[in-house]
This record gives sequence, structure tokens and C-alpha cells, in this order.
Amino acid sequence: MARQSTGQVLTRKGVRGATFAIRYRVPGHGRVYETLGEAPEWNRRRAEEELADRLAAVRIGAWTPSKPEPVSEVPAEPRTLHLFATEWYERRRFEVGERTAEHWLWALSNHLLAPLGSLDVGTIGPEQVDGFKTTKLRERERYEVASDKERELLPRPLSNGSINKTLKVLAMVIDDAITYGLHAGPNPVRGRLLKADRPRRTWLEADEAAALIEGAGDHRALIATMVLAGLRVGELAALRWRSVDLAGGKLAIEASKTDAGRRVVDVSPWLLEELKLHRAKARYDGSDDYAFATRNGTARERSNITRQILRPAIDVANTARAKAGLAPIATGITNHTLRRTFASLLYEAGASPAYVMSQMGHTSSALALEVYARKMERQRDTGERMDALVRGADWAQVGTNAIESPESVAV
Repeated sequence: MARQSTGQVLTRKGVRGATFAIRYRVPGHGRVYETLGEAPEWNRRRAEEELADRLAAVRIGAWTPSKPEPVSEVPAEPRTLHLFATEWYERRRFEVGERTAEHWLWALSNHLLAPLGSLDVGTIGPEQVDGFKTTKLRERERYEVASDKERELLPRPLSNGSINKTLKVLAMVIDDAITYGLHAGPNPVRGRLLKADRPRRTWLEADEAAALIEGAGDHRALIATMVLAGLRVGELAALRWRSVDLAGGKLAIEASKTDAGRRVVDVSPWLLEELKLHRAKARYDGSDDYAFATRNGTARERSNITRQILRPAIDVANTARAKAGLAPIATGITNHTLRRTFASLLYEAGASPAYVMSQMGHTSSALALEVYARKMERQRDTGERMDALVRGADWAQVGTNAIESPESVAV
């Protein structure tokens, strides 16, 4: 029995207002996505009526694509990757979350379309894919041998893992091109990814975390909130003063990507002190103002927090550590490193995995237990600690003729 066709109205709010689209299934064609238009010309009721018309046409066998191929003896113009990828993004962005759509846009706009965008999508083959990889690897090589001054003028290079992420976006675009008959296939990206190590999950040691906070200057409270409260960078950017309970020592996380992420975080004494000082000096300190607003009072961009705050703080911290004869903070520190640092510090302070999960806003225990296992492994002295425990138990028995009463044991 054929699967009954179903559908859904999709809405995405943008700068110019709401855009409406529909998604439905057509037997023999799979899922179909159509962008209808923007408000005020379109509204949800009109979109639902349009969807109902499409489903009715599917049921009686009268459905045809909304944009049929033109009948013409004149060959169609080549579809460049730039044009097709733009159309692909507009169709598919309704299917995924905001962060995934941002990632697709980053891969296309910042990396893929400049070298490949002018090519006919149907002509992209293994040679073009390999050429893209070589370009990215050479960019990284140039960056690694450049001086500090030269690096300021060069684009930040991609790791093998990040290059693979851009290639996976390209693979999705070409998959759709194959489906629409614009590419003969097979997909040239398949089997051509770079070898990439498993991401090394890092965190800062306690002394490194302290140095980073001290090196953050006017942004001490922001960095301290990431290290000592474990907020995701998006949660940090969206944090408003109404959610900061300085009297009770709590942070209420309202803007989070998951239900578990909407939580209340306990504020440590040091962080509480930093937040009080920060609010006392803040230009925007109203209830609805952002706790870490820009100079204009707007929410900070995630990428700007990394580029304008975290990286300079690491440089200052490393300068101070070098003067003190200490090893520098390792490279590769990201906003998420500070979140893992929070979990690590909680474990070192004696917290349970369940408490760490609740404070970080996790439904899965994977990350919390991974940090816990690695933290415990590093603290374990294996055989020596085992010997000390056993020997301690033995010596406790030596020379003891009677069990002491609790009152006789010195506390």
C-alpha cells in the first residue's frame, strides 16, 4: 500500500519578516520543498491552503512540479554552483536548526563559492574537489610559516576536520544536483575526505583558568562566567540582567537550544564578585539589557567573543605566564574549551556527574562522563595509590588490641 502523502507548513523569521514554505511527500518523487513567499503577501492561512491544494493534487494523481522544466529547443544555460547552491540553501534551510543553517552558510560563503562557484555544477568532479583540498592545505602551510605580523593579514586556516565539514556541505549540494538531473553522478566528494584525527577535547587547568580570567581585562566577568558557570557561548550572548540573581547567587538560562539547557546555574563566590563589579560599571544595567552587551547595547556575536575577547585574553595570560616561568596555555582553546573547563573544575571540587549534567544543561551524560573519566584517570597514581591504601589499612591494625570508641578518636 502506497504511503499516504502528508505535509507541513514551515515558517522562518528573517530581517524582512516571515517567509513561508511547504514540505510534503509525493509517491515516486520523495519529499518536495517549495518556498511560497514572504509576509505580508503570504501568511500561515494562505500557506496551509496552498499545501492542501498540493496534497489534493497528489491524491488524485494530478500533481506536477511547481516549476516544470521549460519546453524549448534552445539548450538551457549552465547552472553554476553559486546559483544552484543558493537555491539549495533557500530550499533546505527550513529543514534544520538555526545553527546548522549558519554552518551551511559559513561553508558556502567563506570557503566553497569563491573557488568553485563559477563552475557548472554538473562539471564538478574529483579533480575540482582535490583542487579545493589542496588550496586549503596550502593556505594552512602559508599560515604556519608566516610571522605574527603576516598572520594578521592571512585568513585563519582550517584543520582537516573543518575542511571535511565544508566538503560535506558540498556533497549535500551535489546530491541534490544529481537528484534534479544537473549532475550525472556519482558524487565526486564521496571517498575524498581528508584523514582527520578525532577532535581533542581540551580544558584548562585551574591555574590556567585563573590566568585567563586575570588576562581578560575589561572582560573579566564575561570570561569568568564561561569558566565558572559553563555557559554555551550563545547562552552567554543572550544572557540578560533579569536572569542574573546577584542576591541569590543564581543564573537563569532562558535562551538555550534544548529543554535541558533552560536551567538554573549556581554562581560561585568568585564569579558572584565579578558579576557585581561588572554590573556596577555596566553602561547597560536595566532588567532587559544584555549582561555582556556591546558598546551599542546589542547582543554580542559568537565569533566576536572568540576573536575580540578570548584570543586577546589568552595572549595576555601567556605573556604573564612566560614572565613567571610557567608553560603557556595550549593552542586550540575555544569557547567550548571553557565549558569543559567548568565541568573539570566541578569534578575536582567533588561534584557528582549528575550535578555536572544539571549545571551544564545536558540530557546526555556522554560529555560529562568523558571529562569525568579523563579527570579521574589523570589524578590516579594507580599502583602507588593502591599500595598506600592497603598499607594504611595494615598499619591501622598494628598494635591495636581493642577497637577505639568514637569518643576516643581525635577529630
